[in-house]
Order: sequence, then structure tokens, then C-alpha cells
Amino acid sequence: MAVDITWLGHACFRLRSDDVVVLTDPFPLSLGLRPDTRPATVVTVSNSHPNHSNSEEVTGDPRVFSAPGEYEYRGISVRGVMTPQLPETPWEQRSVAYAIEIDRVNICHLGDISAPLSPVQIDELSPVDVLLVPSGGGCTLEIDQVLRVLQDLDPKIVIPMHYNIPGVDVPLQDVDVFLRRMGLSEVQAQPRLSVTASNLPEDMRVVVLASQARAA
Repeated sequence: MAVDITWLGHACFRLRSDDVVVLTDPFPLSLGLRPDTRPATVVTVSNSHPNHSNSEEVTGDPRVFSAPGEYEYRGISVRGVMTPQLPETPWEQRSVAYAIEIDRVNICHLGDISAPLSPVQIDELSPVDVLLVPSGGGCTLEIDQVLRVLQDLDPKIVIPMHYNIPGVDVPLQDVDVFLRRMGLSEVQAQPRLSVTASNLPEDMRVVVLASQARAA
């Protein structure tokens, strides 16, 4: 069974396998894009900021996971891991990364991670087949720290998120900054990615997804 990965913009992905759907960090209309209100099985919320926590509008009566812990629902395994924060970050603004296993594919959503992972956190999030990593700076990792996290988690596929796109008024860098540091140019964005446990690449591969959300 394949897992279809669609990026809806910012930190929001739709992960679908057959009749189960995981939606990560749903955003509100105020972000500048139309939120995804279609039914979901599970919703993960990395932090309480409105741009990451609009779970109320998601239909289908999904299970919502918004804290560290280990969860199992409808064949989906989820592990939430508290990530490092800057010393001045209030507790209520903490951010949780999620290791999500669907059909033997391990997908890690790093949320608003703002400092490199500790060895314990690396172990808790591993193994990682597909890494959804913020790459636009701002309130998240700087590019050098992103590269360190890629080394630490050693994913097969890297999908950048949380970067500057048209319609979203959040001060973030373009994805090109990340791609240049990865030694890539003229990467063609694709609408979705289909992954199975057997078709993962041998070497790390960067995939850029085009946002599928409509402008507000």
C-alpha cells in the first residue's frame, strides 16, 4: 500500500493510505490559504499557534494529538516528542515533533523546531523514511541547523515546508535558500508524492511539493 503525501502549505500535509488520512498542523483562513476541511482520521498539532492548530474545522471526527506521547489509532502509529526550545520560549508555546508510521512508512513532521535535536530525541524519532522539515527560518531552525538535523535523522526523502509561498504573509525565506545549500538548482515542484516501504531511495533525496491549497 502506498502513502500519498500532499502539501497544503505552511506546515500542513495530508498523508493518505487507502481509507486513513493524517492531517498535520492545519491552518486557518487567516494564514492566506483556504484550510483543508475534508475528513481526516488523525490530526497532529505541533504547537498552539493558530497557523498550526486549526483542528476544529477538520471534519470526520478525527483523533487530535497535540502533546508528547505514544498513540495508536486505526492502524496509524504516532509518537509525539517534545523538541528543544530557545530559553525564552514560554512553556505553552512548546513544539512537538511527530513520528508517524503508516503502512510501514515512517514519516517525521518536525513542527516548529527551533534548535537541534538531542541524542535522546533523535532516537525517539528514528527511524525516518520521509522527513518534513521547516526550511524558511523565522521562528524555526536556521539553514545550518536544518543540515545538522538531516545528518542526525538520516532520512531517505526530505520534503521542505514552512517557507515563503505566494499568499502567505509570514516572514520566511524562499525554498531556494535551502535548495542551494543542498547543492540543488531548478528543482521541479510536484503536486504529490507516493511512497511505499519498498520504493524508498538508497541515498537521501530532496522532493519539493507544490502547495495544493487555494488562495483565501
